[in-house]
Amino acid sequence: MIYEVKPSGHRYPVMIKAGLLGEVGEIIGSSDSPPDGVAVITDSNVWGIYGGKFTEAMSGINFTPIVLEPGEGAKSLAGLGQLYDAFAEMRLKRDGLVMTFGGGVVGDLGGFAAATWMRGVSYIQIPSTLLAQVDSSIGGKTAVNTDKGKNLAGVFYQPDMVLSDVSLLESLPPREFRCGMAEVIKYGAIRSKGLFDSIGSGSGIDALTRITFECCRIKGEIVERDEFDVGERMLLNFGHSFGHAIEKLGGYSRYNHGEAVAAGMVLAAETGEKLGLTETGAAQELREVLAVHGLAADSAYSSKEILPQMALDKKTKGDGVQLILLRRIGEAFIHNITFKELEQQLY
Repeated sequence: MIYEVKPSGHRYPVMIKAGLLGEVGEIIGSSDSPPDGVAVITDSNVWGIYGGKFTEAMSGINFTPIVLEPGEGAKSLAGLGQLYDAFAEMRLKRDGLVMTFGGGVVGDLGGFAAATWMRGVSYIQIPSTLLAQVDSSIGGKTAVNTDKGKNLAGVFYQPDMVLSDVSLLESLPPREFRCGMAEVIKYGAIRSKGLFDSIGSGSGIDALTRITFECCRIKGEIVERDEFDVGERMLLNFGHSFGHAIEKLGGYSRYNHGEAVAAGMVLAAETGEKLGLTETGAAQELREVLAVHGLAADSAYSSKEILPQMALDKKTKGDGVQLILLRRIGEAFIHNITFKELEQQLY
């Protein structure tokens, strides 16, 4: 399956297929202008499992693997500096290519490095996790975390191609797979009641291919209409304002992104119900579908702990936040609310 994302001035394919990793060298080699140097950013977990297969697929193409430590800790200014040093050592030029082979951390960090090295070099995403395949590899959001919060330093920079090999998902640890399912559930909650209701029906590669394509289609259509996240694209942040605060409180290690977003979505739905803006029962529907996929609907932190951490979120505006709420499952909207009003609802 192929979905073409068409933001302004730059269109690119998202290829979704089992076994696609074995074709990566052929795809790159078929380019009219082969890259002068290829940097492959990955982490030790992914490279330990797939490094041999990737190297075999890239036969005849000279590339330099840059293997990072796994985990959110790599997505930092220090991690970015490590990539810059590696690019300099391999003499990566503007006509070179960066490939990100891993999950959301590798994609976000590597994309930011590609966007800022020599003011921008081409890059290709090869997402290896469900979360990255259905969400973070698409749309051009790149970023690193700082000590003050998640994704605070970043830039919009679209990839030249996304190659999603769904067979890679078969090696994911259960916790990582559940993390991706939180984002799938998010897409159903904000835009497709049909997807929401069908999550969990069917299994195997065919079901994963269908789910991945549907999420890519939803995100691609939204990105095409709002590439720079000033309007409709903000709907993709459903659960994330609360979720990022939960991640930060846990030191980016207690909860992974999907687990934090799962709890954040329920908090957002409960807030909407308390405000009388969300159909009664939506939060319970979310709780039930999250439970089916082994995701907890609550975190260890109270609202009094979460709310102050939201003050540095990118979605803050003045003395409040642009919160993403549901009208009902399958329909979301942006709601501006002050921190004082939000405090009244949560405490």
